[in-house]
Amino acid sequence: MKRFKASLLTLSVLLYSASAFAQHGHAGGMGPGNHAMSHSSTLGTSEHQPASLSPNSKLSQKIQTLTGMKNTPAQQICAPFKNLGQCVAAAHVSNNLHIPFACMESAMLGEAVPQGTSCPTSTTNKSLYTKPMSLGQAITNLKPTAKVGVETKKANKQAQQDINNLKS
Repeated sequence: MKRFKASLLTLSVLLYSASAFAQHGHAGGMGPGNHAMSHSSTLGTSEHQPASLSPNSKLSQKIQTLTGMKNTPAQQICAPFKNLGQCVAAAHVSNNLHIPFACMESAMLGEAVPQGTSCPTSTTNKSLYTKPMSLGQAITNLKPTAKVGVETKKANKQAQQDINNLKS
């Protein structure tokens, strides 16, 4: 019985450690506190956009539509993001909450908003763009009245469905 409990405890510690390691990224990756971003990063197949995100694919067209960037190739839209899942989830949040995609991208990547882009007033604080944010943090800053957990979960589910459709 003691061996069983010890084995169970060891297994629990290993699983917890693996989960914690996965949430915090790898060398050069995201730091602690970016749990929503790391969750959305599990939606992608790798750290690079898949070759199947071709100009004529349904997912490419959907990304262009969601972001309002119909004349920009989807691969170019998603290139700055860690993976495809993060990009598609950000595009869905942008569309669902009527937040300009450039604002979502800038907040999530920790970059300045492009000139001529009108972002919600809470983003006028320049310190928002000094380090990358998770999807949830970006929603909180760009649309404080939104139900962050609900919107994050919804966008991640939509992104997962879109990516699964790409594979089938």
